[in-house]
Amino acid sequence: MGNPEEGEERVSIEDLRRELDEVLRALVGRIEGLKDGLDPEVLSRWYREIEGQARERAPEELREKINVIQDPDLPMRFRIHASRRAVPFLVDAIESNLPRMPLATRIYFMLVESLIWEEYKKSR
Repeated sequence: MGNPEEGEERVSIEDLRRELDEVLRALVGRIEGLKDGLDPEVLSRWYREIEGQARERAPEELREKINVIQDPDLPMRFRIHASRRAVPFLVDAIESNLPRMPLATRIYFMLVESLIWEEYKKSR
């Protein structure tokens, strides 16, 4: 390799390594954040939050008809039990929490919301 052209800045191997390390650390952080967003404990906390908010918003007679149950043997599996009339309150609680969720959790609950609406429409 020759001398750098006039006006060009010479970059050292160490500078490139530092920059690459910085990029890799940022990437690993983002990947860890995505993984953590789908942790069963994280999902469980969000389900409890959503269940609580849905119950608060629902009329008294529907509050006990909104339940989320985590499978003790398969902690990534949750069962949502909600009466047909309680579904809008459940979906509203999901919607209001989406902006606060990590990306992976948000995508997960957007899919959950979609599945809830599909089941709701089938029961009509």
